[in-house]
Amino acid sequence: MMADQQKEEKSTNQAGIPKAVFVANVEKFMQESENETAEKVLRSLDEQYQKYKFMEQNLTTKKRRLKAQIPDIKGTLETVQHLMENSTETVDTQFLLADNLYVKAKVPPTDRVGLWLGANIMLEYSLEEAQALLEKNLSQAKSALDVVEDDLGFLRDQSTTIEVSMARVYNWDVKRRQQSKAAAVTEDSET
Repeated sequence: MMADQQKEEKSTNQAGIPKAVFVANVEKFMQESENETAEKVLRSLDEQYQKYKFMEQNLTTKKRRLKAQIPDIKGTLETVQHLMENSTETVDTQFLLADNLYVKAKVPPTDRVGLWLGANIMLEYSLEEAQALLEKNLSQAKSALDVVEDDLGFLRDQSTTIEVSMARVYNWDVKRRQQSKAAAVTEDSET
């Protein structure tokens, strides 16, 4: 059981992305029972390659979303900290109402703030609770971005491995066909 678990850990990364098999010895690889023909092997490798590309596209979208989310969280955190520092005075500010449309506002002294959580949900927090929540969210977003970047690097490595394996199998097949064609020509010339 433990050996199976270790083997599974080696065959995937932390996100469960399967590790690509590098075909070092094509002749030996093609003799395995599941590898009937070069075309079938190339189709299988291409299918895995397309899965990697799909995963890469999804992770790239997630990375873009996280990169946009982090500055938003930082800005909100700075605003909460500014309100905490000026908790006894009225604060003059501007806020974004729509794209390129700002509104002037006077914020009276307060110890509460409403945070937009998304999905049409806004909750009221004390300034201290809001600061703690935003710091936690910022930390989680940065950690998630690091994980996504690691996964993207892993995927790129696996895509390269698959590309190399596909080229090796394809070249092996071309060479094999040339050899059988040359052998057929030799047999014809001898008769």
